[in-house]
Amino acid sequence: MAKKSGSKATKAKKASGAAQTKRIQNRRARFDYELGDSLVVGIQLSGAETKSLRLGHGQLRGAFVNVRNGELWLQNAAINGTNGIPIDDSIQNRSRKLLAKRREIDQLLVAKQQGRTIVPLELLTGGRFVKLKIAIGRGKKQYDKRQTLKARDENRTINAIVKQNR
Repeated sequence: MAKKSGSKATKAKKASGAAQTKRIQNRRARFDYELGDSLVVGIQLSGAETKSLRLGHGQLRGAFVNVRNGELWLQNAAINGTNGIPIDDSIQNRSRKLLAKRREIDQLLVAKQQGRTIVPLELLTGGRFVKLKIAIGRGKKQYDKRQTLKARDENRTINAIVKQNR
């Protein structure tokens, strides 16, 4: 007797697989850069790297996007392996090709020539493919960062007062 393809066990397995995806964000990017429009692009990975990212073993801190020969490349992003997923130390920080349309690459090139930076924001691992969310940013000066910290601190105190008065 053959098993049904839509059995309860199969559906439970798919549901639990979707819950395993982790968010990998570059939280420092919003502090260091004034960000503009964001764009979602594909990323070329090996099977072990994909599996590792779905388990949340990646890091975008210090990563940046470079343009070489009319192609986008993600530099300095770390994808670490685990016991079951071996990734060699020499290839954990390798350059990875980003997949985007020619029109999008040309827009990013124009922004890059104007002195802006292409900043990776988040690795999206929820769907079938792993995607990277990038944005065009301009580096903040030290005094801009101080103003950001000051505004954040003021918002915290205001929220605490409002919560206390409820």
